[in-house]
Amino acid sequence: MSALTFTLKQHPDQRVDMSPLVCQKLATLSVADIAALTLQNGKRSPRVDALFTITGTDTQNIVIKNSSDKLDFIGKELDGGCITVEGDAGAYLGIGMQAGDLKVTGNVGLYAACEMKKGYLEISGNVGDFLGGALPGNKMGMKGGTVLVKGNAGERVGDHLRRGTILIEGDAGDYCGSRMTAGTIAVMGKTGRYLGYAMRRGTLLLWQQPTLSASFNDCGTHTLGFLPILFASYKKFNSKFADAGLAFNRAQRYAGDMSEMGKGEVLVKR
Repeated sequence: MSALTFTLKQHPDQRVDMSPLVCQKLATLSVADIAALTLQNGKRSPRVDALFTITGTDTQNIVIKNSSDKLDFIGKELDGGCITVEGDAGAYLGIGMQAGDLKVTGNVGLYAACEMKKGYLEISGNVGDFLGGALPGNKMGMKGGTVLVKGNAGERVGDHLRRGTILIEGDAGDYCGSRMTAGTIAVMGKTGRYLGYAMRRGTLLLWQQPTLSASFNDCGTHTLGFLPILFASYKKFNSKFADAGLAFNRAQRYAGDMSEMGKGEVLVKR
């Protein structure tokens, strides 16, 4: 079977809720049934075939072509299968994702991987604020899985991060790792202000020296035994992180945020 492919006919003026088009929801539907589904598009609710040209039949392998940054909630609560987005994606990409693979070739908007539970999310371009974060008012962000960003990330990466791994090949904005309670965030590029603000536990791996607040303690330079094991787990990804462990064998360690529990750590490559 060929992949179930949705080719956007023209870029919409209003935002489109793509949450109905995930593998587990389409598994028992025929192509005709899928075409008849409706998507929220501003104040309208057009049929899927009014917005997309549909080809293929494999509902466990979905491709969205000619994608737009107006397409929100792609891969919402995805529970198995694979979704590939050729182009940009809007906000809330992979929100609540539970299993499977989700890949985007372009840029992504706000709240990608928001409250993600498991699975693998790969973004080839840049991503907006609150990557792996929590919805406003919630206290737990990403709870598991792996996110790989090959471009830059916005502010508040991993805000309220509870578990899981976020790998960023480019830069990260202000408040990276803010209020995180566990998990790992690795950034190869530069980081902004207020790194690790109010973090309780967890690990930040950095290739560039950050500007840290006074509530982080310098613990000296160390050779840490868990780092080779950690980097070995990244070899399965098609990323710069696959070979990163060869150069990251010693680290300057900072403990914090001491204004909170102080059990978090910032490890900077030496």
